[in-house]
Amino acid sequence: MSQKFRVPFGTMSITSSAKEMIAQALDDGKVTSGGLVGTFEKEFAKLMGVSHAVAVSTGTDADTLALATLHDRGARRGDEVIVPALSFVATGNAVVHAGFTPVFVDIEYDTLNINVHRLELAITERTRAIMPVHLMGKPAAMNEIMDIAKRYNLMVIEDAAEAHGATYHDRIVGSIGHMGAFSLYAAHIISTIEGGIITTNDAELAEIIRSLRAHGRGCVCQQCVLSSSQDYCAKRFRNGMDTRFTFPRIGYSSKMNELEAAVGLGNLAQYENILQKRRANLLHVLQRFHEFHPYLTTITEADYEQIGPHAIPIIVSEKAPFSREDLATFLEHHGIETRTLFMSMPTQCPGFAYLNYKLGQFPVAEFMGRNGLHIGVHQDLKTDDMEYVLEMLDVFIKKHNRTKEEIAPVRRVTVLPDEQPGS
Repeated sequence: MSQKFRVPFGTMSITSSAKEMIAQALDDGKVTSGGLVGTFEKEFAKLMGVSHAVAVSTGTDADTLALATLHDRGARRGDEVIVPALSFVATGNAVVHAGFTPVFVDIEYDTLNINVHRLELAITERTRAIMPVHLMGKPAAMNEIMDIAKRYNLMVIEDAAEAHGATYHDRIVGSIGHMGAFSLYAAHIISTIEGGIITTNDAELAEIIRSLRAHGRGCVCQQCVLSSSQDYCAKRFRNGMDTRFTFPRIGYSSKMNELEAAVGLGNLAQYENILQKRRANLLHVLQRFHEFHPYLTTITEADYEQIGPHAIPIIVSEKAPFSREDLATFLEHHGIETRTLFMSMPTQCPGFAYLNYKLGQFPVAEFMGRNGLHIGVHQDLKTDDMEYVLEMLDVFIKKHNRTKEEIAPVRRVTVLPDEQPGS
């Protein structure tokens, strides 16, 4: 029998208005990418303070297609994109899917984000872009990243998958770089069940992305790309060719459908309410987390930023008398669902072994890959649930402190020199 969690990791909001839009789309037989997708794109762009938003089928596709625009700007297959070593594997996968080589940089312990002091060391003549990740909604050091990118003439694509609602020096995360790539997966603040979306202020890039999501199609006018009308299009035939079936670039099949867009529009309508509930849950825990020092640590919010309330990262420190597995097992046994804090992509994910990185090259990312986990803060949770999380963490820490005190003297008198590990 599966565990029923008191504090599940994620939730899914499907509003009554979304259900009405879905029913209407089904009745009309218009379910492929159309008018609802277009409306969702406009509303998302407005929320993020950008000129353009292009909806796609997944957050990974958002990363991939944003990167693939580099080919239109002169990049060649095999060129390099710099990414942090620690992220959900989709970040590294997207670089490969777009035809590039990921170059990894270690992260900072305190922020979980790319170490900007090591970033320039990774730049070569083949580098074309930097893709920082705002992990767990904590904004990366975008001022420094944008300065470096400008000096080396590099594009910056923000992987803002987990950063809905995050701000950095009064700027909305996802609007700072040349493009931002968001996930709209079920566990996120704005969700379309599956889905992703790319934000930009560059009209040319937005047009390229619309082409890329439809196999690289040449016709990217609003009527054709969204299948929003069955009327004759005067732009369709040029020089004897049907522009809907000309393909000037290698593309993908990554369109969002109307049913997903309906769910997204429902979420946008209650965005501020969801955001504030999740922020309250996140801050309730972060403001008390010092109580678990030095055994457990987490991120903190600086004065110049607002963390997007995606989840609470929990890192088991080297000083802890227990493992991540011990903590995760305890929490799950007591109704608190956990996720690991990802892994070092280049050295702990076998799929990237072909790049020949060696274990030990990314010590901070690797440490998080062994010792980090995260738990939910979603809008269906209440302050009492967050208080329960804190209570269970306190019980766990005290239990292991007692155990350590009780067994330490026994270990000191019973373990002889020739019985030491490795002897």
